[in-house]
Amino acid sequence: MTGERPLVAISRRAMPGDPGIRLAPLAEVREWPDVAHPDAAELTTLAAGADVLLCVNGDRIDEAFLEAVPKLRLVALASTGFDSIDVTAADRRGVAITNSSGTLFETTADLTFGLIIAARRRMFEAERYLREGLWVQDDLDLLLGHDVYGATLGVVGYGEIGRAVARRARGFGMTVIHHRRTPGDDELSRWVELDELLRTSDIVSLHVPSSPATRHLIGERELRLMRPTATLVNAARGAVVDEAALVRALREGWIGSAGLDVQEVEPNSDPANPLLELANCVVMPHIGSATLAARVRMIGLATDNVVAHLEGRPLLTPVGAVGARR
Repeated sequence: MTGERPLVAISRRAMPGDPGIRLAPLAEVREWPDVAHPDAAELTTLAAGADVLLCVNGDRIDEAFLEAVPKLRLVALASTGFDSIDVTAADRRGVAITNSSGTLFETTADLTFGLIIAARRRMFEAERYLREGLWVQDDLDLLLGHDVYGATLGVVGYGEIGRAVARRARGFGMTVIHHRRTPGDDELSRWVELDELLRTSDIVSLHVPSSPATRHLIGERELRLMRPTATLVNAARGAVVDEAALVRALREGWIGSAGLDVQEVEPNSDPANPLLELANCVVMPHIGSATLAARVRMIGLATDNVVAHLEGRPLLTPVGAVGARR
């Protein structure tokens, strides 16, 4: 640090919107320099002496980290999820947490619908078929998929993303039902119990947060309730689905197809992973919010929270008790 200027640490080298440039007039800025992400020890070193850490969900902020960086007063997440943050420990140590809520739900809903269409219409399987030179005649039973138009969509987790998916379903003439903890219908969708949703939906789309309560929310029992032609889409968190059970369901025909933007272990660079070998499973590398506009919004809001903190103003999107009091 130079003089009394606060220090802001930034945990990623490439951040659209250039938060370091925005923050330079207000603070000393220390940015992670490498393409590879910092591990726990490297993140602690990066944040040593910092007043603020601008990071992403996946950077583990736990009791040990907070103890090692006692000067820290704000962790600003350029992410909406915060399951890698021990908010209770942060509250106990007087560290505020903010996230980038409200910045990516439309973009993630777009990707969700892309997964629905790709899985139902076997689009990636068809592309591979064409690229491998196998298309030699127009057979009427070639790569038959299932309609999206007119299908029943079951949305599990009916927050901003879930409702955005329901809005898109209206244009496809779909019947939409949903399940969340609090019963209630709206103009887009009707609330049902989870088991009914699984039994009656052609497409089940998951949009719940990661928590102990949602870990393996969809396991063998739930997959066996679904229709043999049904499609499971997960644009939430990988741990919401029991992947071993999902592999069996896709291999043995309990369900027809799946579209996944997330996996239980990320990043997954193992080409032998069973999910990647299944023709009836579309898998993406967690790109739900990966548009330039969405990432600029996410990082911009995180930076806005840092600026508010440095200027002594209330935080915009606090998570936890400490941030809410500021």
